[in-house]
Amino acid sequence: MAINTIATVLIVTDNSLINRQVFTNKSIFSTRSLRLTQLSFATFHFLTTYLTLFLLSRPPLSLFVPRSIPLRDTLPLSIAMSLNVILPNLSLAFSSVTFYQIARILLTPTVGVMNYVLYRSVLPAQAIWALVPACLGVGVVSYYDTLPTSSPPPSSSFPTTGPTTDQPLGILFSLLGILASSLYTIWIAHYHRKVGGISSMQLLYNQAPVAAFMLLYAIPFVDVFPNWRVDVPTSKWVLILLSGLWASLININQFSIVARTGPVSSTVVGHVKTCTIVALGWAVGGRAVTDRAVLGVVVAFGGIVAYSVVMLKKKAKEGGQKS
Repeated sequence: MAINTIATVLIVTDNSLINRQVFTNKSIFSTRSLRLTQLSFATFHFLTTYLTLFLLSRPPLSLFVPRSIPLRDTLPLSIAMSLNVILPNLSLAFSSVTFYQIARILLTPTVGVMNYVLYRSVLPAQAIWALVPACLGVGVVSYYDTLPTSSPPPSSSFPTTGPTTDQPLGILFSLLGILASSLYTIWIAHYHRKVGGISSMQLLYNQAPVAAFMLLYAIPFVDVFPNWRVDVPTSKWVLILLSGLWASLININQFSIVARTGPVSSTVVGHVKTCTIVALGWAVGGRAVTDRAVLGVVVAFGGIVAYSVVMLKKKAKEGGQKS
């Protein structure tokens, strides 16, 4: 009961944080001059995560005791962590928030397939069938959300200078991001088991600075920096700082959720988050509520909910057999 309660609190907190993070990042990348600073952006997130964990490990909080982990155990996870941030951010820079969120539903089947290929973890047949409508719904949404609106969007206080419909490059980055995020989610659970007796915070405390250090070498060759004084107003700096805060809290929360629920189940806890972001995405993007993409949302969510029911029954059955 205690574990379930902790997991529920983490999930609710995670949904709220990701809602803020997605729209904050989208607002930042609506500025064209910042779209080509992805490695710098990711490095800032990793360093912020490390600093947050450092403060949490020190008095008066002392939430965990730092523990050293060999580099060979953290390097693969650090590489996956970097790709897990860079590719989704590129997707946000070149596609709509709605498509970005709906496409992320594909994390569940992708994690299931990868988990089987890498570690022979098998899903029930009913769960696999339930994922079919989830993929179908994503396809419907991706089609209708790429169609331009018939009229200009109404005025909104939310910045919409970035793309409100999807570009092929954004869709490509989104699919690559799903692969990277799936591998990262699986490896979080795997390395928790591989490095015995280590907490989520201890593992993240070791890998975040490694990921940041790797990206520092690539930044001069990849990123294109804007004129920070001219192209980046004060409001953007505030959003950048907020983005670092949300990112650090999301990273800590994600590790805790995966450790308690497992890689596949951790991908289906964001239904409320996705519903909220899709609704907000349509609202700020000026799309009508009657948009046919709503059908895709309903179909996709139906498949994910059915999958969740099957997995919960499986877990309850396994628990009864153990007792």
